[in-house]
Amino acid sequence: MDFNQLNDIFVRQLTLSGVHEGETVSVLTRGNERADYADAALFAAQELGANTFHMRLPAARSTGGTWAVGDSGLGTNPVAVEALKQSDMLIDLTFLLFSKEQFDIQDADTRILTVVEPAPLLARLMPTRELRERVEVGAGLLAKAGSMRITSPHGTDITYTLGRYPTLSEYGYTDIPGRWDHWPAAFVFTGGTDDGVDGTIVLAPGDVLLPFNSYVQTPVTLTVEKGFIVDIRGGLDAELLTSYIKSFDDPRGYGMSHVGWGLDERAQWHGLTQFPGGMGMELRSFYGNVMFSIGPNNELGGPNDTPCHFDIPMRGCSLYLDDEPIVRDGDVVIPDMRPTCRR
Repeated sequence: MDFNQLNDIFVRQLTLSGVHEGETVSVLTRGNERADYADAALFAAQELGANTFHMRLPAARSTGGTWAVGDSGLGTNPVAVEALKQSDMLIDLTFLLFSKEQFDIQDADTRILTVVEPAPLLARLMPTRELRERVEVGAGLLAKAGSMRITSPHGTDITYTLGRYPTLSEYGYTDIPGRWDHWPAAFVFTGGTDDGVDGTIVLAPGDVLLPFNSYVQTPVTLTVEKGFIVDIRGGLDAELLTSYIKSFDDPRGYGMSHVGWGLDERAQWHGLTQFPGGMGMELRSFYGNVMFSIGPNNELGGPNDTPCHFDIPMRGCSLYLDDEPIVRDGDVVIPDMRPTCRR
């Protein structure tokens, strides 16, 4: 994508996010990563009349092939954190999620937008107000529920006791002080109580392991008791999943984290092959997918801040809130969450 196109989509994004004259917009990068995004974000903020600045941190150190979430690069730099807290909006080009520093910045009423996906995907899944409305319908239903049950033809049958943690929504932009979002995204989620997730999850071929950015090839059976995975069985995929969690030497890596479903009908399941450089946001947003996460739940206010994290979107599942169907066999059944073309 050339710089004119990149500038244009950032102007559209920051317009949705309510950037206006008199605001201050900060842009955060590490090393040489996403310098073109930084330039486009700065351009867009200036076009909309905002004051803006770019904070560039040193490049991240190698983590030995693992994706350790929560390391923001700001942990020993309180002066930088204080500077970012002074901005009305932060464009995060580094992935601050799960870090204490992100929460501190949000607590200062700075809204945060994470942008780390490939530019063509940002353009194709440009957020819309209509999509936001449908996501917020889902968030409203989820916030009122006391239980969630997920089933699948492959043998998944697991129940989450809800009510301990808030419901969060992602629709790809943020115009609310202190709110975080991720561009692109269309997802609603919460977490089960710390000891209130029990049952069996069977990953089927074609489900996705993130951050491996790979499709499951052979079935994997996870047994969950009181909020923790107690058994992982299957072939190579099961062995890789187990080996990865063990590499962190942290038993909290087996904890059950957030859970929810995707709502963007434009998202494509083959997105991992089309955009191999991304973090899989297209799969998380895929319409009717049910995604559960393993590891930290501190983004919901929980106590688990392990750096070991998995997001696992699954196709063809059914999801029930208080025994009422929300997703049936991979299709959203609530009319107000369905796009007009599917009603």
